[in-house]
Amino acid sequence: MPPTNRDFYEILQVEKNADADAIKKAYRKLAMQFHPDRNPGDKDAEAKFRECAEAYEILSDPEKRSQYDKYGHQAFQGGRSGFSGGGGFNDINDIFSQFGDIFGDIFQGGGGGFGGGGFSRQGRNRNSTRKGADLRYITEIDLVEVIKGAEKEIEFETEAHCEECSGSGAQKGSSPSTCKTCAGQGQVVRQQGFFTMATTCPTCRGTGEMIEKPCKPCGGQGRKPTKRKIKVTLPAGVDNGTRLRVANEGEGGYKGGPNGDLFVEVRVREHDVYEREGDHLFAQLDVSYLQFLLGGEVTTDALDGEVKVEIPRGVDPGERVKVAGRGVPSLRGSRRGDLFFTLQVEFPQELSDAEEALVRALAETSKTKVSNKKRGFFK
Repeated sequence: MPPTNRDFYEILQVEKNADADAIKKAYRKLAMQFHPDRNPGDKDAEAKFRECAEAYEILSDPEKRSQYDKYGHQAFQGGRSGFSGGGGFNDINDIFSQFGDIFGDIFQGGGGGFGGGGFSRQGRNRNSTRKGADLRYITEIDLVEVIKGAEKEIEFETEAHCEECSGSGAQKGSSPSTCKTCAGQGQVVRQQGFFTMATTCPTCRGTGEMIEKPCKPCGGQGRKPTKRKIKVTLPAGVDNGTRLRVANEGEGGYKGGPNGDLFVEVRVREHDVYEREGDHLFAQLDVSYLQFLLGGEVTTDALDGEVKVEIPRGVDPGERVKVAGRGVPSLRGSRRGDLFFTLQVEFPQELSDAEEALVRALAETSKTKVSNKKRGFFK
């Protein structure tokens, strides 16, 4: 099922300022309502069950919730700008493995599955095929890389699928055996009056299997530590907090399950000259006093090369002029923001005799009283 576009707060029926406990309580109530055990064969209930899990996955994680509050669904859709991740599960078992502790105990015990849908209790134990955990990596870039985009090589440590045992944890030529205590369920079920209680199997510790000959490279875990080095493309226009999803580059899956995803979070270093506000750039520009009076054109260095700035005739110091389309590329489309310069008047440190004569003639023409000293403001 593709990720929903409905508002996550609306799905869980909570206010946007709801705290973590309220969100968890709301999710548990709805998950119980649409749980496959209670709605066997009901595809609509199954879809709502997934939808609620998707909403809870985002809103229960402070970082993901912050991104969602800031960018909405586009924060987790790769088609927008490289943002992605969050929301969406491969199947119902993914939901049980991630959030089963919230409501799982009520549905343990009798029955063989979920209405013939194939979502058996056995799929929920620690021995089930599960997706690996997502990983987070922070990278720093400068404003020039924001303008042009960048390719970064990043290195990190993670858990990878063990090739020696194909993720089984058992030596080659051997295989795990079913735990006799829990019959492979990973849980021990006990009846107490009207209630059925399920606890983690003390023998296999929830895996449902026993490994008599553990794989040496991974120590029977089915995964082993590894160093990864990959190249990540950062699109032009990223900002502080932008998270880019790199699919299948996260932690290795369990028992042959798919890898998790890698989320690369961007930090942008401050620039000495330029400041960014949204898709616009701002800087100061020193302009000759003559150009303030008469107007003219100034060529200066921008982040992506030289830029020509038109100075209007008679402009006042402190005013801003705009250079359209020389700001930051937008992640939401093909347009670019604008570049704004705040004009500062620049006087010469020293005047030649000819220049001083002309300035004094101008002062006399405008009947402006000036000092008779040869060296003063202009040295």
